[in-house]
Parts: sequence; structure tokens; C-alpha cells
Amino acid sequence: MREQGHRIKRTPVQFVQLMDELHGALLVKIFVTVGQCDRAFSKNEQTLAESLIQHLWQRQLEGAKLREAIVEMADKAMKLKWYALFRPFDEIAPLRNRVGELESLVTRLAHLVARSDGAIKEVEIASIKSIQEELHRHLRPIPIDEPAEHAAADQATEKAVEKIFKTADQLLTRPGEVAAATGRMAVSTPPSPTLTESLAELDLLIGLANVKAEVRTLANFLKVQAQRTKKGLPATPLSLHMVFGGNPGTGKTSVARIVGKVFGAMGVLKRGHLVETDRSGLVAEYAGQTGPKSHKKIDEALDGVLFIDEAYTLIHAEGDDPYGHEAVQTLLKRMEDDRNRLVVILAGYPAEMEELLQSNPGLSSRFSRDLDFADYNPMELACIFSQMCNKNHYRLDSITRAKIILGLTWLHENRDEHFGNGRTVRNLFEHALRRQANRIAEVAELSVEQLVSLNAEDVEFAQCPPAILARLADPSLRFLIACTHCNHDKDVSHRFLGVAVRCPKCKKEFTSDWGTPA
Repeated sequence: MREQGHRIKRTPVQFVQLMDELHGALLVKIFVTVGQCDRAFSKNEQTLAESLIQHLWQRQLEGAKLREAIVEMADKAMKLKWYALFRPFDEIAPLRNRVGELESLVTRLAHLVARSDGAIKEVEIASIKSIQEELHRHLRPIPIDEPAEHAAADQATEKAVEKIFKTADQLLTRPGEVAAATGRMAVSTPPSPTLTESLAELDLLIGLANVKAEVRTLANFLKVQAQRTKKGLPATPLSLHMVFGGNPGTGKTSVARIVGKVFGAMGVLKRGHLVETDRSGLVAEYAGQTGPKSHKKIDEALDGVLFIDEAYTLIHAEGDDPYGHEAVQTLLKRMEDDRNRLVVILAGYPAEMEELLQSNPGLSSRFSRDLDFADYNPMELACIFSQMCNKNHYRLDSITRAKIILGLTWLHENRDEHFGNGRTVRNLFEHALRRQANRIAEVAELSVEQLVSLNAEDVEFAQCPPAILARLADPSLRFLIACTHCNHDKDVSHRFLGVAVRCPKCKKEFTSDWGTPA
């Protein structure tokens, strides 16, 4: 929200209220669009409207008052433009990360309304399809080169958006009970995570073994230093400023956020919050403006972590760059003046970051801790895809798993320095949700299984040569899996991916979601 607030002029609290209002307006718009497409509201649709009104406004209406409310809702809903409801998901990068969820949820809600009075009619199918077309027209796909710092909203906004999705999802399962179960949505500030919780969150990240070890080592060092201070022993001075070197989508922002939580939990920083920025947030375009602009951004990060992505762009490699040098000097001075209230993390491509540090002795002396974020391997990329599926309640069958690991292996083998890593997987997942929605939109009676299943045809690797994916039809295609108990490995057919099997060596059951193509 701090980085994106300029797009919608609201304070954080007002922004949450706005999202609450849009949540209600979107539910009403979907209900009216599908419900009145046949020019009449059935008895069951009126019952659904009763639940909707109770959920949104805590009002129990019946009879004539209910009918009047439905007419009023319909009149107001018809005046609402779809883009007005979708706009935050188009303009605010953290919310654009949830477009796939939004599309899936809107489609499911539309089907709920259509099914409320029995079998779905042709006119209702057409209405649902028109809603999907509005989504596709107004919501841009997330580009693979989206800056990593825009991958997540602040905690309050993320909590509010999560609550919106959760309460809307409840309407799909038990619409009559929603009002009693939820009441008005209220956003509270979550308690600060403990050190144990912060390190557990670190452990949940896919891969990054060396990064995890370095963060844990740093946490242990700080714990020991705290004990030395308690015993009256002198503390060893240690620079906490870091350089994160790695290609896009390798988890740099996620780790930076957790590092802030670790420092906050240990009392090293008072808050431990993360402020994300880049050159544009520190360097101005005109003389006399860079200093104030840099100070303002640094002030936001006091008592927390300032994360500067693509930090090598702070000083242009070619030619004179007085504004960039001014920003760096301002940063260095504030790091000294506020050394007990500020941790700075510089991030970017490894080679470019090395050049930046070598070009400025002040930077190199203050950033002695360098963490290397390697590209994810195909198995790790596949595990990231699994995490996204689990979080959003989607399932994969064995042939879909086989297609995903084949496609990701090809992408990994043919990657360059601009490979998106986790961001590529996220875009693959989002695209699969869109294709799934198009595939099932015209099915009259959708089962839960259909709504949660991603099939092989939903997952598209547009750049992958057809011959690579044609291997799926080859009965000799094998995948190497390993027992999670004894590490015994064996090559198996794709049929064994994602299903429980018994290890021939230790005789224990295990499940391998993914396997390495043999």
C-alpha cells in the first residue's frame, strides 16, 4: 500500500474500507447480472438475495421489503461499470497478483446464482461468459518482468483482501449462514511474529538452503550477543546491512521481509517492517530534489528494513550521474546517523551488484554480507507451483504433473539471465486458471471436482517445442522419484506422481508430487 497508494488516493484505513465496499458491490453486480438475465428473479434467487443482503448489510428482509430491496439492488447494479469494480486489481500490482483467484471466484459465484433455481439455462451460460469477457478485457496479465518489490501488499491490506476472498468463498458453500458467521468485516493489526514463527516462515520457502543457513547463523549470533550484553560483556560490532544477489523471482523480497521480522522479534529493530523501493524512489529528476526524496523514503524505513531492488541502477554505469551519487551519499550518511534504527538491503543481478560495490568504497565497506540467490531448479519450480495450487485449493492429476515438470525442465535448461524463476511459475499458474475457467464456463452443472481440478490442457507452455511435450504420449517416459524415508530412488511411470506408493526397500508409504524426467 505504501508503494501503490498514489494510484488510489486513500489512507490505508480508507483503502481497506474501499475494498470492503467493492467486495459488496461486486457480489451484487454478479447476482443481478446473472439473476435477471432471464428477466425474472425466481423464488430461489430471492432466497439467495436474502442471504446476500444479510451478509452485506446485516438486514433480515422478507416479503415486500425484500422485493423492494432486490429492485433497488438491480437498479444500482446496472449503473455500475465492471471496470470500476475491477480497477484495484488492474492498477495495484500486489492485487494483480490475485487476478487468477478473482476470476475463479467470480466464475464460481456466477455459477452459484445460475444454479440456485435448478439447471443452468442457455441465457445464464451466456451471461456468465459475458462476465468472464469483462474480466479478460479489463484485467491485464502479470508480465514476467514485473518488479519483484510489487509482489505483496502490506500486512493490513493483504489481511483485508484475504478476508474478502474468504467471506466470498463462504457464500459458495453455505450462503444462508454467512451473516451469522462473519458479521461486518473488521481488519485488526496482526500481532508481531515471534522469532520461532519468523524462522518457521523462512523454512517454508522453497529451496534457498544457503540463504536460510546464513539467516539462521545471523540470528544465532545476535542471540549470543544479547546474552553477552546481559552478562556485562562487550558486544562485537556487526554490520547488518546486506546484499542480495540473484536473478528475478528468486525470493529476494520474501527473504528480506522475513529478515525484518527476525530483527523485529529479536529487538534489534523496533518494528522490523519492510519498505521496498528502487532508483525512482530515491533519485529525483531535477536539481535539489534528490536529497529530500531520499530522506523521505529512508524515514519511512526507520526501525525497519529498507529494501532497494535493482540497486545497481542507483549510479549509472556510463557517464556522470550526480543525482545518483547524491542519493548514495545520502543513504550512506543516514546508515551511519541511524545505525541503530535502520537495516539496508541492496538487491539485483549478481554481476551488476558486484560492479556497484567495487565502484564505491563507502558501499563496499558497509555491505560485507552477501547472500547468493541461485536460480530455482525444475523440481523447486514445480514445488512452487504445488504451493500455489494448495493455497488456492486446486488439484493436479498425474499426467498434468508430468506435463508441468517437462515444461519447467525445458524452460530451466533454456533460461537466460532474465528468467523469471518463481515469477514465471506464478504466471504459468495464473494462465492455467484462465484456461480452466474458459474450459468449464459453459458446463451447466459444475461439481466441486471440476472447480478445483487443473487439467493438462489448462497448463500451457507456449514457447516449449511440441516435441518436448509430445513425450507425454510415450509409454517409455519415466520419472525418477526418491523415498522420503530412506532416500531409495526409482524411475517410474507418470502414473505414480502425486499418489501414495510403497518403497520397495524400506516398505514404507510415501508420495512424490514430482519426479525428475529420466
